[in-house]
Amino acid sequence: MAVSNKQISYILKNKDKLGAEKISSNLNLPLDVVKKIIETSDKKTPLYFYFILILIPILFFVLLEGGLRIFNYGHDLTMWVNVTEDKLIINPDVARRYFSNNPSIPSSIEDIFDETKDANSFRVFVLGESSAAGYPYMPLGSFSRYIRKRLELSYPTKKIEVINISLSATNTYTIKDFIPGVIEQKPDLVLIYAGHNEYYGALGVGSMETAGNSRAAVNLVLFLNKFKTTQLVKNFVQWAATVFASDNNAPRTGTLMSRMAKEKYIELDSENYYAGLNQFEGNFSGILEMLQDANVPVIVSTMASNLKDQYPFISINSKKYPRADSIFVKAQKEYTSGNYNEAYKLFDYAKELDGLRFRAPEKINEMIKQLAQKYNAALIDVDSLFKSESPHGITGTNLMTDHLHPTLHGFQLIGKLYCEKMIERNYLPENNALQIPVEKQDSTALTNFVFSEFDSITADYRIKLLRNDWPFIDPKFKRTYDEVCQPKNYIDSMSVNYLQSKLSWGIAVERTANWYFTHKNVDKFLEHMRALIYQYPVITEYYQKLEEITIRFLKKQDYASATKILDLEYELRPNSFCTKWLGQIALNSGDTKNAVKYLEEAVGYDAEDLQALYNLAGAYALNKDYKNGFDAVAKLMKKDPNYSGAENLYRQLAQILAVKK
Repeated sequence: MAVSNKQISYILKNKDKLGAEKISSNLNLPLDVVKKIIETSDKKTPLYFYFILILIPILFFVLLEGGLRIFNYGHDLTMWVNVTEDKLIINPDVARRYFSNNPSIPSSIEDIFDETKDANSFRVFVLGESSAAGYPYMPLGSFSRYIRKRLELSYPTKKIEVINISLSATNTYTIKDFIPGVIEQKPDLVLIYAGHNEYYGALGVGSMETAGNSRAAVNLVLFLNKFKTTQLVKNFVQWAATVFASDNNAPRTGTLMSRMAKEKYIELDSENYYAGLNQFEGNFSGILEMLQDANVPVIVSTMASNLKDQYPFISINSKKYPRADSIFVKAQKEYTSGNYNEAYKLFDYAKELDGLRFRAPEKINEMIKQLAQKYNAALIDVDSLFKSESPHGITGTNLMTDHLHPTLHGFQLIGKLYCEKMIERNYLPENNALQIPVEKQDSTALTNFVFSEFDSITADYRIKLLRNDWPFIDPKFKRTYDEVCQPKNYIDSMSVNYLQSKLSWGIAVERTANWYFTHKNVDKFLEHMRALIYQYPVITEYYQKLEEITIRFLKKQDYASATKILDLEYELRPNSFCTKWLGQIALNSGDTKNAVKYLEEAVGYDAEDLQALYNLAGAYALNKDYKNGFDAVAKLMKKDPNYSGAENLYRQLAQILAVKK
């Protein structure tokens, strides 16, 4: 018998209230039909049905993710990638985990390290923001490069790896996300300099790249961003946005700093102000806790900023607080009057009142100190250091290029302070490897610090471009790129091409080196080749180039120029070629002590180089070390009895030794 949907609905609705018999009577339906409908509805859905229901979407996304990975869809967002078979670097695309609304992403200074940590290695990771990366002197000007050079000189028998993975326009969300990957690489020490970007760095409370004020929500976004499926969804959304885009949705231009600020006004003691502090405290605690659990030593630092010479970016009219600009003007008056203590308080207060929080509030420095103590992390106080190094104890353009990025000297001071803390805590390679006394390490590191004219010019242009954009100026007064960057010579033009991404840093510096070589300026040529090789020690073509040029100088008997190049190669990567020729030149000039030193190394690198072995025997003889000279020429004659001059030298040394007996 057919039963309508309306009747079934009535039965199910009234089954408990009326019962089967009453419903049967009311609907004039057979009792067994009504009972069957009720019994069917009372049957519980099997558990496996719910399991399958949940499993289907999970399986769908697993298969989708697997397929996207198999076909290499989108960007690889893993933390490390190979640059050679056995060398790693931080993935240039890893910043895409944190940036989706910006046309460009920041990159690291490309420090390279061994995929498998060497037993003789001392490995240090450096994490932070643009200041830690060395802006505007990237890639060579960071404090991490001072630390690397100082350790290399002080511990020449150790393999020093200082890996700076800091990224501009990021904050503690990025650092916290990096820490598990850093721990995997077995660091001996971690250095952190971070805090300025907490509000406007990627995923910060005032950033264009935000996921809200909830740390849980942001951490979920960070987790999801590691999947290809998330990239697929984002790409679809961005594609859809372009389809329906208006002129108001045109891509933003300008410096990364100017593009990152969404909530431009963050008043002191406001909701967003405290949200940023809570964000920093939670993330920084997580960072230190992970490192503590992994037994990785860490040194953290307070943040320094330009107080005296940075006018507040935004002054807010508030019933609770005075305007930042009015306090800054009072500070200037007190400074001019010689009331420096009062001036400092007012300059600092003006910074705290600044509605654009590109400079870390003092609360963040307080948190850094408290959390360092809580997690037994070593602490350096860069803020106090910069004050002590500044006229009348107020940091300004004497150590700052802008609102918070140090000068090159400032970066070197930071590096020195980290090194002093490393010594204090004994976070160092074994003491028996130390070659330079502690009191001489700083001056030696500064003398040998690797930096080039190209990098200095580039830094100047970077600052000019930064100051030609919001918030330093009103956008309506912004000059064009060509008006700001006006090259006066070839080196300037290389720098501008690099900053416009027309050339890579490596190509621009190599062309600069070549230009100096063609203009017969060997010193400047070597300055830039030294920078190239120090930055990219795995590129063998650079060494080949030096050797080819050395041979040209040797053929012209220009031993002075040849020695300069050989000295550079010996500093950066000693090998059989440079040691052999340094020894030969020393021998020819009568410097038998250095001749023996270099030629011994040359034979150590290549025992089959008979010319080096013969020259070593001669150097021993001239140095009156007849026994070693005789042994060397005897070894040579076993390899080649007919080697020119060997038999004669053998007889002479044999006679001398016979007489001595």
